[in-house]
Amino acid sequence: MAAVPAQWPCLAPRGDSVRLDVSVSPQAHRTAADGLHDAALRVRLCAPPVQGRANQCLIDWLASQLGCPKRAVRIVRGLSSRRKSVEIDLPAEQVGAWLATVLPVTATTSPTPSPPAR
Repeated sequence: MAAVPAQWPCLAPRGDSVRLDVSVSPQAHRTAADGLHDAALRVRLCAPPVQGRANQCLIDWLASQLGCPKRAVRIVRGLSSRRKSVEIDLPAEQVGAWLATVLPVTATTSPTPSPPAR
């Protein structure tokens, strides 16, 4: 099993699957990844947090983004919280490659330093 790159602190291998830490913001205009927040993938969801709609929206969105069946994506922690752990039945390399496409800024690229104050 290959190691997950260090730039993805939200991703942890679990045998043949991975655990993805997610921080959700419900009731957005559209569902999309919005960067990393406190070692979790920040996802804005277009569904309200009522009767499990936001959770289902997250599962549907992740499954469609990763090209896997919905049954391969499960929320294992945080059903009623903004902070969730999602288990995905895919190799860590595949999920890491997807993260690189939705979050193009990696830990290896450093921001341009600001000029020194005078």
